Amino acid sequence: MAAPKRTVPGLLILLYGCAVMAVDLYSVNLNPVVQEYQRVELSCVIRHTNTNNPRIEWKKIRNGDTSYVYFETLILGDLKNRAEIKGGSSLVIHNTSRTDNGRYRCEVAAPEDPKRFAEITVNLTVTVKPIVPQCRVPKSVPVGKSAVLHCQESEGYPSSVYRWYRNSDALPEDSKANPKFLNSSFTLNISTGTLAFAAVNKGDMGPYYCIASNAAGSARCEAQLLEVYDLNIAGIIGGILVVVLVLVLITVGICCAYRKGYFANSRPNGQSYKNHSKSDGVNYLRTSDEGDFRHKSSFVI
Repeated sequence: MAAPKRTVPGLLILLYGCAVMAVDLYSVNLNPVVQEYQRVELSCVIRHTNTNNPRIEWKKIRNGDTSYVYFETLILGDLKNRAEIKGGSSLVIHNTSRTDNGRYRCEVAAPEDPKRFAEITVNLTVTVKPIVPQCRVPKSVPVGKSAVLHCQESEGYPSSVYRWYRNSDALPEDSKANPKFLNSSFTLNISTGTLAFAAVNKGDMGPYYCIASNAAGSARCEAQLLEVYDLNIAGIIGGILVVVLVLVLITVGICCAYRKGYFANSRPNGQSYKNHSKSDGVNYLRTSDEGDFRHKSSFVI
């Protein structure tokens, strides 16, 4: 019964020895985050290997596509003049760009190790500060009508979230969620930057501005004034009636003028245009004297 007890520790030592001899990798930071144009190190450290010169490769994986970044001791692709290998296996990127976002895989091939291959994946996030958002605020809206305010920018990464402010007061996502805005009827979509009023009232009037923000920073647009006015229904109806009355008077005047002959055709000297009929059997001849006419009789036999 003593023999099996001595065998188990021996197997554990053998397994431990194989694990130690296998190529082993680790990373100081598997999810580095850096602002655009700054330096970042993608850590890939060889903890142990029996191979003197293991082969190191880096590959970038983005949108399902895989491309070489470091192959046969050369930096490739758009990192050619912006990256270097540090400590034999870590990848350092200088002057990072938003296009550097993605997953990077460090692969190590060690032929002299029992486990000849190892890899580790680092997820890189390059944040981009938002630019000044484009804000659209209606200039004036009648009481009781709906209104929509828009705020949007397209440069920030990760995507910006949006907050609207009125008189420097941050607006909640739902006006009913804050007692200060119970008299309002708006909802705010922080993902799209849309502030929608179901029905504005006089209390909604004031200067509005929007701030777009993400992990890299924030930016705001200039404040714009939203005016809310009362809709004068009586004045609108009165104006319509006046226009209708004027049209009726003009129509009546034109009809009266036609009946009195003011639009009849006439000659300048008051003579109307009439055709002189020729009497049967008479020929009219023009003479050279001031256009007088004389006639001569013709007889029909």
